[in-house]
Amino acid sequence: MRVERTDGRRVSAYEEYIDAERRRRVRETAAALDRRVAHVNSTASGGGVAEMLGSLVPLLDDAGVEADWLVMDAPEAFFDVTKAIHNGLQGDADALDDGMTDTYRSVTVDDAESMPGGYDVAVLHDPQTLGMAPTLAERFPELTLVWRCHIDLTDAAPSALELVRSYLDAVDRTVVTLPEYADPLGDVPTTTIPPAIDPLTAKNRPLSALPDPPDAADRPFDPDRPLVVQVSRFDPWKDPLGVLEVHRTVADRVPGAQLVLAGAMPDDDPEGEAVYREVAAAADDDPDVHLLTDLPDAGINALQRRADVVLQKSLREGFALTVSEALWKETPVVGTTVGGIPLQVEDGENGFLEAPDDLEAVADDVVELLESPSLRRRFGERGRETVRERFLTPRLLADHLELLETA
Repeated sequence: MRVERTDGRRVSAYEEYIDAERRRRVRETAAALDRRVAHVNSTASGGGVAEMLGSLVPLLDDAGVEADWLVMDAPEAFFDVTKAIHNGLQGDADALDDGMTDTYRSVTVDDAESMPGGYDVAVLHDPQTLGMAPTLAERFPELTLVWRCHIDLTDAAPSALELVRSYLDAVDRTVVTLPEYADPLGDVPTTTIPPAIDPLTAKNRPLSALPDPPDAADRPFDPDRPLVVQVSRFDPWKDPLGVLEVHRTVADRVPGAQLVLAGAMPDDDPEGEAVYREVAAAADDDPDVHLLTDLPDAGINALQRRADVVLQKSLREGFALTVSEALWKETPVVGTTVGGIPLQVEDGENGFLEAPDDLEAVADDVVELLESPSLRRRFGERGRETVRERFLTPRLLADHLELLETA
């Protein structure tokens, strides 16, 4: 296990995003805390959890709460197992087999035994880290253990849910994105904290404020033609094949429409390359379909700003930070009625929501937005305000300080 270095972010840099009441909450809550905190996850890059920790941990430190970000040391086989657990928790009944639990237990015990002491609270993120809880509780009896689950558990397969619940006796509190996500977990005390995006990162700052903005000439699409974008991992739950079907319908009705599917390949997602190849084969060399991987944050920023419409056609979804990212850039979103997407998209106000299997309705929404600049503008303005009010890092900081106060 290693300590991940973070930059020296300051709470003061977020002044324009913090109202007086939240500023007071942050200052007073942090001043009353005397706790050392470890946030633990499985990868330092390539996913939403890593992005949030890269901002949250140094801000906790700056607010006066000593905080570290610890990253697990795990072999590739471990991530095959945890991906199966993740899929099982999202409803795939065939994802998990009995032989996987030994690998999971062995790696998580080793990481727990290597974790340094001296912390008052450890926040374990997602299933990858949960197996550490019993060993940590044994090694550090006074340590408060919090499991932060970023996944929608409302339709979990019994085998995956049973595995998770078998580790919860050692956990003092769970944190979920929506209250209903905690229902399958039993009687563990629960706090609800939605995720948030950082307006000061290269992914979310105005392009004009970046020291090295992306070169428009590097884009593979035509900037003068309609552009639809989905930014997400290459994962079956994000339904990239369904997005391709939507594009084909849209292209028949909107001449020149283009599609970009852009996604990272996180270290803890072994399915990514296989799904990418499947999507590339299904795209069948369509010159108006572009698959982009591992773009730098500034490149994602530029892509979301250039898009006329951003899709998030997930079949299951914990939250989808990419929705807030697009809304922050005043780009309307067509999303599905799953997980945390409706928490961000107000149907008919800042975007559209449809059932995840209704490809025709999704295509109709995209066409309507592509054909109406005024509607895109109205949705975009409202979308930015939605994110400003509810889904920026200062709110996440305040919520985590209150969590530490009560945990």
